[in-house]
Amino acid sequence: MTQYIFVTGGVVSSLGKGLTSAAIGTLLESHGLKIAIQKFDPYINVDPGTMSPFQHGEVYVTRDGAETDLDLGHYERFTNADLSRHSNYTTGKVYSSVIQRERRGDYLGKTVQVIPHITDEIKDCISRIASSDIDIVISEIGGTVGDIESLPFLEALRQFGHEQGRDNVLFIHLTLLPYLKASGEIKTKPTQHSVGKLREIGILPDILVCRTEKDVEVEAQDKIALFCNVPRELVFIEKDVELSIYELPLLLRQQGMDQKILEHFGRPAGSGNIDRWIEVVDSLRSPRSEVEIAIVGKYIELTDSYKSIYEALTHGGIANNARVRFRRVQAEDLADGGAEIALGGVDGVLVPGGFGERGLEGKIAAIKYARESRTPFLGICYGMHAAVIEFAQNVLGIEEANSTEVCSDTSYPVIALLDEQEGISDKGGTMRLGAYPCTITLNSTSRKEYGLEKVDERHRHRYEFNNDYRDQFEAKGLKVTGTSPDGSLVEIVEVEDHPWFVACQFHPEFQSKPIDAHPLFKGLVGASLERKAHRE
Repeated sequence: MTQYIFVTGGVVSSLGKGLTSAAIGTLLESHGLKIAIQKFDPYINVDPGTMSPFQHGEVYVTRDGAETDLDLGHYERFTNADLSRHSNYTTGKVYSSVIQRERRGDYLGKTVQVIPHITDEIKDCISRIASSDIDIVISEIGGTVGDIESLPFLEALRQFGHEQGRDNVLFIHLTLLPYLKASGEIKTKPTQHSVGKLREIGILPDILVCRTEKDVEVEAQDKIALFCNVPRELVFIEKDVELSIYELPLLLRQQGMDQKILEHFGRPAGSGNIDRWIEVVDSLRSPRSEVEIAIVGKYIELTDSYKSIYEALTHGGIANNARVRFRRVQAEDLADGGAEIALGGVDGVLVPGGFGERGLEGKIAAIKYARESRTPFLGICYGMHAAVIEFAQNVLGIEEANSTEVCSDTSYPVIALLDEQEGISDKGGTMRLGAYPCTITLNSTSRKEYGLEKVDERHRHRYEFNNDYRDQFEAKGLKVTGTSPDGSLVEIVEVEDHPWFVACQFHPEFQSKPIDAHPLFKGLVGASLERKAHRE
């Protein structure tokens, strides 16, 4: 029988519910359990696909083409759970489904209300990812207890727990223990109020996880247990990790959280082997070498906007037993020159995905520097578009070469709208999304890194390499080394006379894990280490 864990948050947002949920998934899998994991977001957008990175951060894409919250990236990096469009629901998605049913007449003339119709839909969303082979479903509820937007979700959880029975449902509540520097104290009152608010709704937390910057005295934990009516052994302290987020499963294991969860559900413990996670942390703690890679983008000031990129680079470092230092470069700063100064001394360059004209000139300048200085380079999605435009302008001599995304009437559209995108006006969920196959040619850098002829990679784009210019590019040394199986869509290009220059249309960062680095990120870090050694 499938059992359920619900993770809620209180006091403030951005406490790390997603990371905590992912770490719990890691621990449960170490005991041989098969998990499913999902997130509910209380905003009214149907999905984050149309939201600005300044509002939301990265949009994470699942294999089946869902545009989802960045926490799903943590879920996939920490666990082996199969994620899909059923792994992320928003208020907008829930209400859209209910309204569609009402329009079809499914409710037989009844008045459609938050209770029971919206709450029933939320409960159905939870049940959809449960199946006969899933042992435990972990559902994270976005937002903070007390937010009006979260109330329907919390009411649905209350009902779900009542229907399934306390032995089959576990509520974990994540709160903040703020430290007041003036008094030198950690304060427990915000946690008490948060738990009180949750109990008013009818949910009694089984486990408390308390985020803190400082060590928490035993007396404070006893106070939390007493006033929140939670057994002392079920109050866990989640102190900020010093080295990496990948320490979190080890931190929770040290306090015995996995054992307490198994006891609650009446499940026997498995091997609990997390040696590979220990190896990951050891590699991060004591790397043999160090390498610096520049990330040139237009949302550099927002770490979450390139979350999967940074994590995948870190994974590439783990695979090479090296620490990767990031040099964050604002693309717009390079538009009027200065790439040599801004990028001087770096061991590798990465240009990530994006949209629109802003920052394009700076990205082109960075790519020109990487190509001419023979610095290892990886371009992703829009980064590939910029690489193609740079090569056309500076090697083919087509100064006006551009993308129709940026200049719709350009005379030299080396990047153009996909045929399947013609006539589409809606923005949400209409791009080329999800996993598609790619065939890689022999004797290419990509083939060497993958070690495979055929791979599946995830996409999120509307524009594509224009095949009308393919022969011109290849004649001058920009080789097409990866295509769709029928050869019609260009997926990877490489500069022939270069130590390591790869640009891909897809997003390889979405399939990288700390214990299994993506081949292209592993390759980029490896090539960057070689360049550093050569320079030294």
